[in-house]
Amino acid sequence: MDTRAPRRRVGRAERERQILDAALAVFGERGYQGASMDQVAERVGVTKPVLYTHFGSKHGLLLACIARARAELLEVTSAAAAAASTPEEMLRRGTLAFFEYLESRAPEWTVLYSESAVAGESLEEIRAQQTDFIAGLLATQAPGADAQRLTGWANVIVGACERLALWRTRAGVSSEQATEYLMDLVWSGLAGAAGGPSSPPERTGDNPPS
Repeated sequence: MDTRAPRRRVGRAERERQILDAALAVFGERGYQGASMDQVAERVGVTKPVLYTHFGSKHGLLLACIARARAELLEVTSAAAAAASTPEEMLRRGTLAFFEYLESRAPEWTVLYSESAVAGESLEEIRAQQTDFIAGLLATQAPGADAQRLTGWANVIVGACERLALWRTRAGVSSEQATEYLMDLVWSGLAGAAGGPSSPPERTGDNPPS
């Protein structure tokens, strides 16, 4: 008589989450080119055809990993900004959430940037998403600015955040410090462009003003 407990049936959403988690682990360890569907399937504990049923191909699996990261990034930055009471705090909180999210999900972003030739379009979609999000925040600081100018400013911030995210990891700079570096330049510039006060933002980091 077989006394083993029956295996729990896993729903589609949970199975896909398990597959994406495993894929990110394998991609992070071996790189996209060096990873195989067999390795991902073994990590999950399913057969390789199950992976193809859910995602179609290894490339489809990579794109699904990036799509999940894009959705999560928008969720955390939007929630952070919504908790703020002033335009400056919206940008500060949203920027800090961006850095903290990248730090917490380092394997996804390592894969994303190291495989930009494979995932270039998806990377641009993330940039476009964050640009639209930040342009909306900036509109509260400069309500008279035209849409093109707001988009231009937002592209500058997104580019700066991306470079800061890559640099701070190598330099051992915290999310809070990176946020302060961005705000040092961006907020004063925006205040001047919007015709408002040009005093620098209140510093919350560990480097006091001179």
